[in-house]
Amino acid sequence: MTTYGTIPAELPQQSLSLIVQAREFIGSGLGSRRKWEDMINIRALNLPPNVNEAVRRIRTNIMFFKTNYVIVVLFLLLLTLFFHPTSLVIIVVIMIAWFVQYFLRDNPLSIYGFVIDRNMIITVLTLFTIAVFFLTDVMSNIMSGITFGLTVVLAHGFFRTTDDLFVGDEKDINASQC
Repeated sequence: MTTYGTIPAELPQQSLSLIVQAREFIGSGLGSRRKWEDMINIRALNLPPNVNEAVRRIRTNIMFFKTNYVIVVLFLLLLTLFFHPTSLVIIVVIMIAWFVQYFLRDNPLSIYGFVIDRNMIITVLTLFTIAVFFLTDVMSNIMSGITFGLTVVLAHGFFRTTDDLFVGDEKDINASQC
């Protein structure tokens, strides 16, 4: 018996393994972030004496705080998109279209008896996503948010001294901090 258009009570094994893999990947990434107190240590901020020291600080801080920096950039991107609700709605609609295509569709799409294969749908969704991003202000808003986030990250890396940071020191990793 076919049940078109219904959401299955159990996820297929392939979808379940994708969800488990995604959860483990995100958990391992967040588990390697450093303490926020170490990152926002006011006493460790000062001007570098020269350009070479500034470049060394930026590189060391990026290696040490890379997960924290990704969280900061994503948070600032989200904050930027909140000031442009149309862009946020467009992104959510596109994400829902992709989500429905990958997780909620078990059978091939059929329009007027013509079966459309998955590759064609992915191609159309990709072209639609690119067109919508470039024909609306979504791409410029995303680029503004990322640029703002990267500016904050570079400024922090520039001013944060690295005397108390050790890139190979794993005891400072704190997975339970928010």
